Amino acid sequence: MLAGLFHFIWKIIFNLVVIFICAGLVFVCYKANQPMDVADAPKGMTYVEFIQDRFNAAQTVKPSRCGWGMMLSLAALGPIYSVVYTVVAIHPDGFLDKITAPDPDIPTGVEGAKWYEVPDIWWTVVERLSWTMVGEQTSFGCNFRPAANID
Repeated sequence: MLAGLFHFIWKIIFNLVVIFICAGLVFVCYKANQPMDVADAPKGMTYVEFIQDRFNAAQTVKPSRCGWGMMLSLAALGPIYSVVYTVVAIHPDGFLDKITAPDPDIPTGVEGAKWYEVPDIWWTVVERLSWTMVGEQTSFGCNFRPAANID
């Protein structure tokens, strides 16, 4: 009886985790194929097109390891920063806000957001961080070529 109860609870937890992972993947796939909300991004460019363009741009940077290093840093640090910046934006004056350096990629005006608004806020941060890391033209760093629409 007790083993059956544990098995039932484990099945519920496992199924909920699978549902949340699948829902998250559907959300990311949907948002990645919508035009980006970054002001400097080419009009109508989707996140998928942006990432494809940045991979192509990374191949043309001399030395090429700099371009690939930037792409790897986006893949490694982007998920961490996007979550931290989202939490900081929603909970200003919290612990993370106190230990996080100010950054223009942290959204403003979203404090106290409802739970169902958080995924959109997070996705906006993902787009902004990605643009800042590998899309923005700067006088330092790898100097990728400007982003261009892929048609």
